[in-house]
Amino acid sequence: MINEFSPEVISEIDYYVYRLIDPRNGNTFYVGKGRGNRVFAHMNDALAFEGDEDAASTKISLIRKIRQEGLEVIHVIHRHGLDGKTALEVEAALIDAYPGLSNIKGGLSVERGAMNAQQIQNIYHAETIEKITDKCIIIKVAQRSIDDNNGDIYEATRAAWKLNLYQAKKADYVLSVVNGIVKNVYGDLQWSVIEDWARKKFDGKEAPEDVKEKYVGKLIPPEYRKRGVRAPCRYVNC
Repeated sequence: MINEFSPEVISEIDYYVYRLIDPRNGNTFYVGKGRGNRVFAHMNDALAFEGDEDAASTKISLIRKIRQEGLEVIHVIHRHGLDGKTALEVEAALIDAYPGLSNIKGGLSVERGAMNAQQIQNIYHAETIEKITDKCIIIKVAQRSIDDNNGDIYEATRAAWKLNLYQAKKADYVLSVVNGIVKNVYGDLQWSVIEDWARKKFDGKEAPEDVKEKYVGKLIPPEYRKRGVRAPCRYVNC
């Protein structure tokens, strides 16, 4: 099995989207995009990892277990010859299509990802918030994260995010946003760092009813729904 592409191949395939598959059960456990030898970098990272196994990411741990059993991760180039923008879209679609991935975060098109007909209707028929007046952090949550938390929006929203802790503490509320629509608002926020991960989480409770009435069930303003903005967290008035 190869562990790198030749320069000639790299010059031809441009951007590509790939899947990593567990040979023991045929399950796709990671979806990614890249150029050059990006698809092989995960294997190299796993082989070079020398830390505590408990501190390894799900992806790294899985690759190491596969190798320990004398097997090799299956690499599938799902699409190649793409430009960067198209690669982002294909990656996002595949992340939606394979639940239970070890990806830490979702793909680009959270607000244009997999949804049913009623959700489509809700998005394009919902009232738009004219202006967010409170100090908030908008957190865009993928539907698959809610599914992974047995439908618990709070648990899917509270962790784990790359945030500036100092700036996060300025916020009075977190707006939990799914497919562009505010699903709930949380206040009394207490932020902390997830050990060994350098990501942040919060503890809180549902905001007062007068605050929820301003936002819940409504579409966030268009400036926070621009295409191509990958960051799932946005500070507002902080």
